[in-house]
Amino acid sequence: MPLRGKLGFNMKLSFGVGQAAEGFFGAAYGTFLIFYYNQVLGMPGTLAGAAVGIALVVDAFTDPLAGSLSDHWNSRHGRRHPFMYASILPLMLSFYFLFFPLVTSDLGLFVWLVVFSNATRTSMSLYHVPHIALGAEMSEDYDERSKLVGYRMFFANVGVLLTFALGFGYFFLPTPEFANGQLNAASYPPFAILLAVLMGITIFWSGWGTRAAIPHLPTVPAAPRLGLGRVLLRVLVDIAAAMRSRSFRWLFLGVLIVFVMVGVNGGLDLYIFTYFWELDRVSLLTVILAYPVGVMLGSFFCPAFFNRFGKKAGLMFGACSWPLWQTLPIVARLLDWFPENGDPMLVVLLVAIKVVQGACTVQANVAFGSMVADIVDEHEYETGHRQEGIFFAASSFSAKATSGIGNVIAGIALDIISWPRGAHIRTAADVPPETLVNLGLVYGPIVAAFGFVSVWCYTHYRLTRERHAEILDVLAERRAGAPTQALAASPAGSG
Repeated sequence: MPLRGKLGFNMKLSFGVGQAAEGFFGAAYGTFLIFYYNQVLGMPGTLAGAAVGIALVVDAFTDPLAGSLSDHWNSRHGRRHPFMYASILPLMLSFYFLFFPLVTSDLGLFVWLVVFSNATRTSMSLYHVPHIALGAEMSEDYDERSKLVGYRMFFANVGVLLTFALGFGYFFLPTPEFANGQLNAASYPPFAILLAVLMGITIFWSGWGTRAAIPHLPTVPAAPRLGLGRVLLRVLVDIAAAMRSRSFRWLFLGVLIVFVMVGVNGGLDLYIFTYFWELDRVSLLTVILAYPVGVMLGSFFCPAFFNRFGKKAGLMFGACSWPLWQTLPIVARLLDWFPENGDPMLVVLLVAIKVVQGACTVQANVAFGSMVADIVDEHEYETGHRQEGIFFAASSFSAKATSGIGNVIAGIALDIISWPRGAHIRTAADVPPETLVNLGLVYGPIVAAFGFVSVWCYTHYRLTRERHAEILDVLAERRAGAPTQALAASPAGSG
């Protein structure tokens, strides 16, 4: 059964390290993919966005499928670990080929992007959903869960930081042929190889390092394997059961809005930094790394913040902070209240803003993960079924919507503002001034406005620390009277 006490450092470290794989994946997919296919390979932005959007539709199914399958899995290696290990090889191979297309036509690139985007994201679902569900199983303690999510967020941003550091600090260095190294198509395949290897290492580390927890985790009774039709029906039943939770519905909707908004900006980051701010390679790397550094610093303050103000307050604070700090420099520049491009103070201010933005926003990231784990307990209290996988599948889906729906919208937005494409567009001088202004408006106030809508969604969350403690006491009494197995009343698959 889940532990209510403290977890050892090595256990929390191993669990957290696994999130670095998602950090590598998310940073490369969200920041480099659209830029690579659109600006480097010359594929139309709308077409690139549509290809990624198709993968998102598939994700809408594969995430809950991975969650439901792992919820009902029975094996001597537990419910989650078999899926984590099984994801390693397909994820590494598909991620590499995503950045190594063997075709050149627009149609060929579109098909290639659809196929390998789907393969990569499905492989990540196979790992990521069971991994984050594992965190809710490892501890029932209200505060310990926040620490686990804090470890997860810390290493997610280690992955992000390393991705950007390796990309801009090594692979995308200027060459005699490419003053802007991001436009060098030959740099992307080796970049993808290294990230794929790092993802494989961190996933294996996380699985192997948390294997000692398996005997203490919820199990399901052995049952005959189900046919495909029964499995799909069970997924739909599990989703419907999760969505009956009022708190979860509002939490999911609010976070989905935020992640889509963040995804649009992630798809436009290189355009903003390269053409709107005209940052050189060193300045661009410094500004991009500032945000994950801020997140890593802010993650240390999450437990104290939640103890003082509560998880819901942390979620709302972070949700307000991201659009506020995202919009501030753009609006200030459009009003001529910000240093000119090339002024040393420009980079100083952008770095400071990104650090503060990251430190504030991580409060929402950690709060969300911890609150979903608490909702799982509430769901077990109300139904007798323990379904971490299906709830965290929604979390995974909303997070990957960052690079899915967001990239679709980013690609469409580039076409709407008539953004010129091709490797010959090297500086801001190659872009019409009004197009740069429109880029700033999309990246800043237009997209960020949706962030404040999410705050209204979070006001409907009702599960407090006191209520959660009452739920855990009831669950403990049930287990003491008759040991409760996860999903004991549901049909199970075996593995």
